[in-house]
Amino acid sequence: MKNTVFTGAGVAIVTPFRADGSVNYPVLGALIDDQIARGTDAIVICGTTGESPTLSPEEHADAIAFAVKHTAKRVPVIAGTGSNDTAFAAKLSIHAEDVGADALLMVTPYYNKSSQTGLVKHFYHVADRVKTPIILYNVPSRTGVNILPETYLELSKHPNIVATKEANGDISAVAKTRSLCGDDLAVYSGNDDQITALIALGGKGVISVLANVAPEIAHQIAALAVAGDIAGSAALQLEWLDLCNVLFCDVNPIPVKAAMRMQGLDVGDCRLPLCGTSAANLDKIRAVMQKHNLVCAKPAGVER
Repeated sequence: MKNTVFTGAGVAIVTPFRADGSVNYPVLGALIDDQIARGTDAIVICGTTGESPTLSPEEHADAIAFAVKHTAKRVPVIAGTGSNDTAFAAKLSIHAEDVGADALLMVTPYYNKSSQTGLVKHFYHVADRVKTPIILYNVPSRTGVNILPETYLELSKHPNIVATKEANGDISAVAKTRSLCGDDLAVYSGNDDQITALIALGGKGVISVLANVAPEIAHQIAALAVAGDIAGSAALQLEWLDLCNVLFCDVNPIPVKAAMRMQGLDVGDCRLPLCGTSAANLDKIRAVMQKHNLVCAKPAGVER
């Protein structure tokens, strides 16, 4: 049985930017402190929600090092080190290990794609070069690549590949993966609307976008399910389903950054090619945020 990196809700934290486009490290530090104070179980830095595709290699490395140092072992720090370039993924992973990351989050190779055999070779190549536990990340809606349950079985045989963030939306596939891999591969939900369902199948928690705006809620949905209170978790999941859904009314992290600005958090805009969402979407986000009493009297920034 492999060690579990964390149980509960890890936040896929945004990367805040200043008006000039640079990374706003004071705000990032404040976000990390607030997340930990409000019950978040892990910090996931430089993931999709952190806009990793538009971070330069230097920014990527610096953000991981900052998160590790600032978190100071209060909760695990999981560093996004995936790439469609296997050699670069290994380089990022080695750096994250060197600065003290507790785990690595590795997305499937995107754009150039890969066969299932190629996926195994890709992930094994990196896993052979680090000692830090690896969490796979399966999000075919973004990458065009889906990890099959049988491929998970092969990947789970590597002692350093300990978990997956599953965001393919296919509950049946998750059930098959759990059946094949058992305790050799922990499963985290990559979709906030499926936290209860995946934990009911034996999952360990969620890597969450929702946690950026409602960390206590994401934590509680996961914690209740992990504790065996599936009914209580499901009730909370359904109560907050509208917010889970509206945070994906546009490409992530456009909506969640807009929602955070409505909370008065100075996270800045997204970097191009991501841009502001429509007025109609902003109205939807604001309405749901107001329903849950999450809108600040003095929002940060100007919506556009």
